[in-house]
Amino acid sequence: MTFDLQYLVAFNAIVSSGSLGRAADALNVTQPALSRTIRRLEEQAGAPLFERHSKGMQLTDVGRALQPHALLLQRESEHAKEDIKAMLGLAKGTIRVGAVGSIACLVLPLAIGSACKKWPNLQVQIIEGVWDRLADALVSHEIDLALGVDIEDTDEIVAVKDCRWEDTSYVVAGRRHPLRKKAKLKLADTLQERWAILPKGTGPFEHMKKVFARENLTLPNVVVETRSVTALKSLIGRSGFLGWMPEPMYDAERKAGLIDALEIPGASDKRTLTAFRRRAGMLPGPSIKLLEELRSLTAQRL
Repeated sequence: MTFDLQYLVAFNAIVSSGSLGRAADALNVTQPALSRTIRRLEEQAGAPLFERHSKGMQLTDVGRALQPHALLLQRESEHAKEDIKAMLGLAKGTIRVGAVGSIACLVLPLAIGSACKKWPNLQVQIIEGVWDRLADALVSHEIDLALGVDIEDTDEIVAVKDCRWEDTSYVVAGRRHPLRKKAKLKLADTLQERWAILPKGTGPFEHMKKVFARENLTLPNVVVETRSVTALKSLIGRSGFLGWMPEPMYDAERKAGLIDALEIPGASDKRTLTAFRRRAGMLPGPSIKLLEELRSLTAQRL
């Protein structure tokens, strides 16, 4: 069974927009023309792909089965065109990468800076988020590389085994936090303080929980849970909250005298970080260039 790529592009546009009219506007074609295109694709598939409703277009079971393959074929075609044009000097290549907060704060900017210096025509698109957001973006082809905490491979996502490094997380506080005046500070002394941290279920929260369990302690008084790294830093540096952060995430604030680790024996822990890619398909050329810089940079950090 052979599918016309332009038909798949039309199919993906309808799935993305949820309606024939919005998809036609996005593709700059008329609704009747787009409707004819979808009928031809349904003829190729041998079954209806959409159920037409007054409120929009909904996928049939066959349409849902086709969707991931249609998206993959469109993305791979776009990557191939982009790579060829970049090699011919006709267009700029684009790096599409996602990273957890600590990597987005230090390692990723260093790698991007080095890559863009060597290949000035490169452009970069970055998303920052917790792992579930990055994994979804990687599978959906929104990004081509995801940088995060090392976990087991899945059916769709695999780690780049020769690109991994470590960082260390600490209990952190503002430079003027009252606990800094306490002699022989212990982890138990932080239990009743106000904490701000990434939400339950995220890597940093689970990492922090492991450290407290290791000391046979209950969880601290978590008052604020947020996915905003900016908000976390402000709460810790300016509003008296404690937090749990890997050192690269607060490196700039440490140098500025706003945030630093509390000197507590046993209140730190290492984690391994790595790059991830999709199991299926080729890695686009621009992302390969970034991966080369990450390998070089992280090899120096181990």
